[in-house]
Amino acid sequence: METTPNSWGFADRRRRQCQCIQIQTHVAEETRHRNFSNMATSCCRISPIISMFVGFLVIASSVGPVVPVSISSEVNGRLPANQTFRPGEELQKLKRIKALLGAINKPAVKTIQSPDGDLIDCVLSHQQPAFDHPLLRGQKPLDPPERPKGHNPTGSVPEIFQSWTISGESCPEGTIPIRRTREEDVLRATSIQRFGRKVRRAVRRDSSSTGHEHAVGYVMGDQYYGAKASLNVWAPHVANQYEFSLSQMWVISGSFGDDLNTIEAGWQVSPELYGDNYPRFFTYWTSDAYQATGCYNLLCSGFVQTNNKIAIGAAISPISAYNGGQFDISLLVWKDPKHGNWWLEFGSGLLVGYWPSFLFNHLQNHASMVQFGGEVVNSRPGGVHTATQMGSGHFAGEGFGKASYFRNLQVVDWDNSLVPLSNLRVLADHPNCYDIQGGINSVWGNYFYYGGPGKNVKCP
Repeated sequence: METTPNSWGFADRRRRQCQCIQIQTHVAEETRHRNFSNMATSCCRISPIISMFVGFLVIASSVGPVVPVSISSEVNGRLPANQTFRPGEELQKLKRIKALLGAINKPAVKTIQSPDGDLIDCVLSHQQPAFDHPLLRGQKPLDPPERPKGHNPTGSVPEIFQSWTISGESCPEGTIPIRRTREEDVLRATSIQRFGRKVRRAVRRDSSSTGHEHAVGYVMGDQYYGAKASLNVWAPHVANQYEFSLSQMWVISGSFGDDLNTIEAGWQVSPELYGDNYPRFFTYWTSDAYQATGCYNLLCSGFVQTNNKIAIGAAISPISAYNGGQFDISLLVWKDPKHGNWWLEFGSGLLVGYWPSFLFNHLQNHASMVQFGGEVVNSRPGGVHTATQMGSGHFAGEGFGKASYFRNLQVVDWDNSLVPLSNLRVLADHPNCYDIQGGINSVWGNYFYYGGPGKNVKCP
């Protein structure tokens, strides 16, 4: 179903992403769609690249002294220009990568080949990465909690909402679909240690010094126990591997120092993280301002997934078209009043899973801010502003069918009730590059359009 300005839309049909930015007392933050081909359903478990290369390095290092060799510049994690090749160091690096992949990729009872190149492993629920956490080891996923009052999920699931499901293949009951991580994914990261994590940076109002630019709506000054929104999905152009473009919501607590807690969900285009330009459904969390805790998706112990129909980190399909069909997704994050865990719902009733409350300190109680909107990384290639797009790549003023939007913005109050936003504020920190316009009406409630093309005549 296509979204029209007066109807509910089809709400259910990689450097990192979105950090929160301090705004004095305000705060603001945060596919290439491709034709898909035939799908196969059986795959090799692990690529032999590491095994072969480790064997080579063992032989090379055992022969005796190795003369350093200068290697030409390449991308995707290979050695930069004029860097010396040291077999011993490379051997240790590849051993660490192999150990990391062994921890992330769990045994699969079934593997599905996605037409976009992903491998989706169906992993027994109790063997997912979350249960490697000492406080979760030996447990199983919790039963669904009480939904917020005023929320009436239909429980329906669209036939296709992610590319890996196009063939009709699915994961069996009692398993969860996990996008397999490969060695090339890790090699694209700035370091093995930081793989799957956001880049640590100062949280500040003026993001020009950090290269992160935002167009966001936000509320603050109260106690929040969740948030809900619908946002349309696009495939913005990302200019290079070291940039990204995303649209998401943040549930935030703590100061904007080292104790910042966030829960995040949305869609992103991140060539560094995923190796392509598809828009992908993602989650993130941190309890120390992106320093040592948290990760994207299921790349560490933390988020507990509870269903077998959606793969976090997999590409979303379909997507919106300029002057054409608009397709959006609905996201709901709320705190279970009984156990205190933060749950995530995708679409109309599809529970994705939860963040255990013990992961956090401030968010064990409530959130103090909720943000919605877009973020890009501007690496200023060639000394000019990036051409990486935000949202649809068009400014807010173009409106429905052309600009990106968030609609039906709500928060969850102390009584576990969904309520409209009060005093929604909007901010674009580089409005000549990416802007935002808010509004309210009887159908979309609180909403805003946002985005832009990046580099243009007014944004050199």
